[in-house]
Amino acid sequence: MSSLRLDPRSLRFRLLVWLGGIALIVVGITWILHGTLLNELARDFLGDRLRQEASFTVKRLNQDSLSNQPWLDSSSPASQVFHHLYALRLGDDVSSSHPRWLPRLEPYLQDADNGLLELHWRDRHLLIYRVAFTLDGQQGVLLIGEDLAQVEAGLTALHWWVAAIAGLVLALLILLNLVAVNSGLRPLAALQRQLEELRNGQRQRLALELPSELDPLVNQLNRFMDEQDKRLRRSRESVANLSHALKTPLAAVIQALRGSRPIDSQRRVKMLTRLEDMHAQLEAELRRSRIAGPYTGQHTRLKREAEQLIEMFGALYPDKRFSLTTAFETASPGRDVMVSVERQDFTEILGILLDNAGKWAKHDVHCHLTYNTQLTIRIRDDGPGVAPQYIPQLGQRGLRLDEGRPGHGLGLSILRQLIEQYSGRLCFETAKTGGLEVIVILPT
Repeated sequence: MSSLRLDPRSLRFRLLVWLGGIALIVVGITWILHGTLLNELARDFLGDRLRQEASFTVKRLNQDSLSNQPWLDSSSPASQVFHHLYALRLGDDVSSSHPRWLPRLEPYLQDADNGLLELHWRDRHLLIYRVAFTLDGQQGVLLIGEDLAQVEAGLTALHWWVAAIAGLVLALLILLNLVAVNSGLRPLAALQRQLEELRNGQRQRLALELPSELDPLVNQLNRFMDEQDKRLRRSRESVANLSHALKTPLAAVIQALRGSRPIDSQRRVKMLTRLEDMHAQLEAELRRSRIAGPYTGQHTRLKREAEQLIEMFGALYPDKRFSLTTAFETASPGRDVMVSVERQDFTEILGILLDNAGKWAKHDVHCHLTYNTQLTIRIRDDGPGVAPQYIPQLGQRGLRLDEGRPGHGLGLSILRQLIEQYSGRLCFETAKTGGLEVIVILPT
């Protein structure tokens, strides 16, 4: 019954209206053309027959050397061959098979042009063929006509019979359209059922046994659900990490504050260190929770965001020089490009790289952005670099190769998680300047 419900907003209703309207237009135009072409064909057929009969009559007149003889009289046996009206002018003599038509036909006997004529008189419609000839030195004009009234009546009846058949064909087309539309929309009903099962927890993903036109929609919904699952797992992991990482330091701080033992400067430093570690852990987990991922539909202007970060870190590390170069194949020189990377994710990635390079660089930090079919970020510093045996360990959570530098070893682990979210790659190399060169490749 739902297929018969009229809902102007439904796709079924719109398809049926469009298909029914197109079928109506096509059938209507076909019926109109049928009537027009039928009349033209009938006129051409009768005209050709009148021309042949006129030619035959002129030959008989030449053969018998007759002028206005009884052979063409309506009562003569020869004239009974013709079931048409005729009129003949030979010299000054004029005759007709139907004398009452002669006053209407006589003006057409004065011209000597061959061809078809149409004559309307009272309720009669004549199709007349006129032929000029010469007989025994006299100029003659012969008119042979046929009453189209009966022919037109037959054509009209046939035309309306065709209209009735066309109406039945139109009704059949509408019925077939209804069946075809209902059949074509069944995958949408199946998709609706799958969504309902998904909402009720009866399935985890949408099936792909659907028409190819629905593949982008299903893939996007599956990506969205995968992204939601990842965010849920990330949130649970963050809560678990925070619970594990903060439980012991918090208990120690609370015990120290509740105890009666005086808090000297050494214990104060230890407590402050633990609180700073807790703050760093909180900040890192919050940064992880803000990862949006590649399927948010957000875009970033590469050059604008990179320039702002370069300026910010230049102010944060005033003794270091931060520089930026770009190579965008899809944009004209000097123009910016939009990439399908969420803005905060991009600033987080580039910010971690620039901050890490600023801590270790002696004087210069260089950032180079390349974009063609993928985004490549290269950050190079002139610091002491990393020994080759330690490069594979970079990015491990909590790893710090130099405890004398500020930090908690969480930045590069967040960077790895961000890049994995975008199915990208993270590489560490020794720069030509002796420092570290970090390469990030993100498919966009």
